[in-house]
Amino acid sequence: MLVVVNQPHINNFTIQGTISDKDLQFFKKHFGESLVIEDDEDLVGFRDTDWFKEIEGEITPASNLAFYRKLSKMTQTELGQMLGVSKQVISDMEHERRAISRKTAKELSRIFSVSVDRFI
Repeated sequence: MLVVVNQPHINNFTIQGTISDKDLQFFKKHFGESLVIEDDEDLVGFRDTDWFKEIEGEITPASNLAFYRKLSKMTQTELGQMLGVSKQVISDMEHERRAISRKTAKELSRIFSVSVDRFI
C-alpha cells in the first residue's frame, strides 16, 4: 500500500509498505481529502524489477556492510570501536579480504537494525 499526504502547511510525505488499519484510520482522520491511497496491485516489489535482478549478484555481505555503515554516516573507525575491532578489520570486511563471522553479523544486524542475513 502507498499512502501520500499533500497539504500546504505540511511537507509532503509518503509511506510505503504494510500499514495497519489503526494507522490508516489515523491518517484518514487527520488528513482527509489530502490523503491518497494506492492499491498494492499497482505496485511492484523492487526485488521483482529488472534493475534488481541485474544487480542482485553484485550484492554481497561486504557491500551491505559498506552501504549500511555509510547510510548511518559512520566511519570505519567508529564502527570498529562499536565492534571492538580496528578500522583495518572493517576495511578488510568491506573489501572482502576478511569474512564476516556469524557473531559479527549478528552484532551488525543489531547496530543497523536490519536482518542478520544481510551480512551472511
